[in-house]
Amino acid sequence: MARKKILIQKIDSITARQVTFSKRRRGLFKKALELSTLCDAEIALIVFSSTGRLYDYASSSVPQVIERQNLESNKLDKLDEPSLELQDERFREKISAFELKVGQLIEDNQRLKQQMENQYNIITNAIEQGQSSESTTNICSSADPPDPQDQHIDGTSLKLGWYIFLCLAGYLSLTHVER
Repeated sequence: MARKKILIQKIDSITARQVTFSKRRRGLFKKALELSTLCDAEIALIVFSSTGRLYDYASSSVPQVIERQNLESNKLDKLDEPSLELQDERFREKISAFELKVGQLIEDNQRLKQQMENQYNIITNAIEQGQSSESTTNICSSADPPDPQDQHIDGTSLKLGWYIFLCLAGYLSLTHVER
């Protein structure tokens, strides 16, 4: 007599379901024993019935197999994390990039200080030579403001600083003339 193919779905009859569970559980445990014996594999099999009853099988002991599985799982988790050497290399690259940026900012700052000092000297010389406030303002206005496209400096802040400087220069020349 040939076996007929059954449809794999939940069995509606409770008694038929319990009988099928019992038979298939025994078959599953038998296959686990065969696999363990033939292949020298460590096997732990845990099954809970629909009533909540626990059935288990292990080639050695269930806690040992579960402990080993947890260790292997932790090893896989550690592989997902970047190694300390890789993290160290990334941090060193970031530090190098920041050091380069700091160097550029220091150079920009020195260049801007030099420009401000030059403009201050122009105004001071004009005041010392006794020029009128109008001619001093003309000297300051005729000087070209720094190019905002120069390197990577923010043009708005340069223009604002430049105009504040010009206003201050005009104020200094007015106070010098009035004295």
